[in-house]
Amino acid sequence: MMSIPPRLQTAPRKGGGWKVTAIILALLLGLSFLIHFSDFLGAFSAGAMAGQSRLEETIIENNDSENKIAVIPVEGIIASFGSDLSPQNMVRLIGDQLKLAARDESVKAVLLKVDSPGGEVLASDDIYNLIAKFQKEHDKPVVAAMGSLAASGGYYVSAPCQWIVANELTITGSIGVIMQTYNFRGLMNKVGVRPLVFKSGRFKDMLSSSKDLDQMTPTEQADLAEEEAMMKKMIAETFGKFKSVVAEGRQLANTKNAKGAFPGQRLNAKWADYADGRILSGKEAYELGFVDELGNWEAAVKRTRIIAGLDDADLVTYVPPVDFSNLFGLLGKSEPKSIKVDLGFEWPRLRAGLYYIASSFLH
Repeated sequence: MMSIPPRLQTAPRKGGGWKVTAIILALLLGLSFLIHFSDFLGAFSAGAMAGQSRLEETIIENNDSENKIAVIPVEGIIASFGSDLSPQNMVRLIGDQLKLAARDESVKAVLLKVDSPGGEVLASDDIYNLIAKFQKEHDKPVVAAMGSLAASGGYYVSAPCQWIVANELTITGSIGVIMQTYNFRGLMNKVGVRPLVFKSGRFKDMLSSSKDLDQMTPTEQADLAEEEAMMKKMIAETFGKFKSVVAEGRQLANTKNAKGAFPGQRLNAKWADYADGRILSGKEAYELGFVDELGNWEAAVKRTRIIAGLDDADLVTYVPPVDFSNLFGLLGKSEPKSIKVDLGFEWPRLRAGLYYIASSFLH
């Protein structure tokens, strides 16, 4: 009898499709949970934290120290309004960061990280006052570390600091005030557009962009000359405030630093001659006494430790927590409101008013 060899049994193949389906369902469920949970957090934070920034301490550099140096950034256009990328009010945000630094006994000093071309006059002055008040009420020095740009309002907020460090190539200075507008009447005449203006007083349309400067009556010319005089007076008053902030801030810093081993730089006797809107390199600013030391970020950190009398310290900062509601809100947009071209930087969006700002950022 012929024997039949046994047939090899192979394990049945198990379908893997159910695994893929399960993973997709789990991801969708997780995404749904995050969306609803972030909506809850957004609603809670809006109600519970109205009127103040919600901040968390983050360690920048951990040196296993009981002491801390709080790093507070002043970056971009100084303004009392936010942007799409940074919705926080800068003035309020810096004020809240200073409050946290004041309350924490382990924070021994504040390091102001400045990288700004300046901005609004009032916002710059508000931040200046916050820093001056902080140093007056707390035994915690504030040191300014200038980055690549600390001009105009960027210098204004640095002026009250006890010590200012700049790189040799830092762009600073630009001490002055600017208000700029445009007149489009010539273009309007070419396309056949004529404005109709109804006003309650002679000067209600000051700085109007539709005035016909080439066809003015003697009365209109006299009004325009008076408008120019009023604007020049306002700018002169604001410029005077800027110069007083520089003089008083540097004098106060000299008084505080005179008690230590490093007195810092004093303003040159002719410093006001250089407060004509010109930009200065860090090296020029040092020679004129606008800054106390030339160096990089590490030099600023080292100087802060020395002034505060610390052998070591952790570097910390205060940042808003991640808000998933904003993230998913952006993902949920189906149609863009505008087309943006990435030029490598965010073009400043300025409102009408007086500015402590490097003039190149207005064009």
